[in-house]
Amino acid sequence: MSLKERINEDMKSALRGREAARLSALRLLLAAIKQREVDERIALGDGDVVAVIDKMLKQRRDSIAQFESAGRQDLADAEKFEISVLQTYMPQALSQGEIDAAVAKAVAETGAKGPQEMGKVMTALKPLLTGRADMAKVSTLVKAKLAG
Repeated sequence: MSLKERINEDMKSALRGREAARLSALRLLLAAIKQREVDERIALGDGDVVAVIDKMLKQRRDSIAQFESAGRQDLADAEKFEISVLQTYMPQALSQGEIDAAVAKAVAETGAKGPQEMGKVMTALKPLLTGRADMAKVSTLVKAKLAG
């Protein structure tokens, strides 16, 4: 069963179980997937669906920070619930050691010598780590490794 089919089935079970908040989060996810499919005129595979979920998770984290700074804990809690629903569809996160090993391997394979070649390393890492690691932290690691 593909990831998109699994999300669809979970939405149906949330509908049957009258889980309003979960149903709302899943409908938002399916709408985002459908929007991307329509925009790009393609059927999304599991990797593309993970990228959509990753983007939605990042948006939710940004929203939580803004809501908490504005004193709106009720809205922050709603966003946290959506994160918990979306997180169930993400692949298993990598440990820090695995991320460090992947960065070191990518630097060695690309032959990058300095910070100006960071793009090459990130291009090599992106397909391996997207959805399994925070790419902003990976970028910081790569930058530090290339700086010396």
